[in-house]
Amino acid sequence: MINEPVDAMVETRVKPELQATSPHRSIQLSVIVPTFSEHDNVSLLVDRLRDVLSGIAWEVVFVDDDSPDATADRVRAIAQTDARVRCIQRIGRRGLSSACIEGVLSSAAPYVAIMDADLQHDEQILPQMLDLLRQDRCDVVVGSRYVAGGSIGSWDSNRARISAFANWLSKVVCKVEIKDPMSGFFMLKRSVFDAAVRNLSGQGFKILLDLLASSPRKIEVREIPYKFGERRFGESKLDTLVAWEFVMLIADKLVGHIVPVRFALFALMGAVGVLVHFAVLWYAFKVRHLAFDQSQTLAVVVAMTSNFFLNNLFTYRDMRLKGWRLLTGLLTFYGICTLGAVANVGIASYLFAADQKWWLAGFVGVLIGAVWNYAVSSVFTWKR
Repeated sequence: MINEPVDAMVETRVKPELQATSPHRSIQLSVIVPTFSEHDNVSLLVDRLRDVLSGIAWEVVFVDDDSPDATADRVRAIAQTDARVRCIQRIGRRGLSSACIEGVLSSAAPYVAIMDADLQHDEQILPQMLDLLRQDRCDVVVGSRYVAGGSIGSWDSNRARISAFANWLSKVVCKVEIKDPMSGFFMLKRSVFDAAVRNLSGQGFKILLDLLASSPRKIEVREIPYKFGERRFGESKLDTLVAWEFVMLIADKLVGHIVPVRFALFALMGAVGVLVHFAVLWYAFKVRHLAFDQSQTLAVVVAMTSNFFLNNLFTYRDMRLKGWRLLTGLLTFYGICTLGAVANVGIASYLFAADQKWWLAGFVGVLIGAVWNYAVSSVFTWKR
């Protein structure tokens, strides 16, 4: 056993970084930062927070979705010398909104800020945000690119148009008049989050829009301008599937209280599978002149395979299977859909034999098969 000098232990106990989280000074502000492959940015962000939040009892919670570049390890290394830095590493699940929700739930601070790790959000306005909330002048303060003094920075015209369209579309579900509902940079009272958290969908990457659309009471919002900065390290996470997640968030807010959006999407992929089935059946039977039973078998296998990959890409994007799990998932999906087809035919035949209309029997059979496939595949194929 190596004995550490007493002076060294004393020096460790009195480090300013550690004093900030002493039992006599409760945390007032938690900064929640969702990350994925931001290894080179996190230390720079922490340095900036130290400068701008001087005199404020704060902490920063990095919620990392198991980044392949060891972002979580970098955060934990920083936390060894600064007790205000915490890391939540999520294994087997993805999503910016759900990461923000977990980060807020891990905090006890009365005020919470959400911002990205890519250094594009202006941390200099955090004290101003906090002052507005402390003065009880609003419930949420949004860093806005679209009010006077704000800017989207060096965005190209295509990205600017997409952002403008998304802002327009978000007004369909947003309950508050706001210029920048797509902002990922904002601060709010913890009580506002607690009131809405059970209604949040956790879909996609726009947690502010989710919050504003899910709150059971009217939220007072203030927007303050900031200029969207340049990314220094890493790559942008924006892609077509991120846009798809945004559409899913809008859909969830519109019809999620009637039918789960994931089930609706699963059914849509099933409808695509029906088209694939008949296309393959026609080609095999009419063009390639295979026997009907061979053509039908081929059509079933191709349709189930296409359904699996479409659902893996869209319906279960946050739980997407890769590597060996992709193969085992495909095999379980084959088995589940086969049993679903048996249930479909069996129930439809029973109803038809009971003097029900043929179309009603067929519809009920399809519905039962779809519910079976969705429910069982959620448990065995795309399990968390």
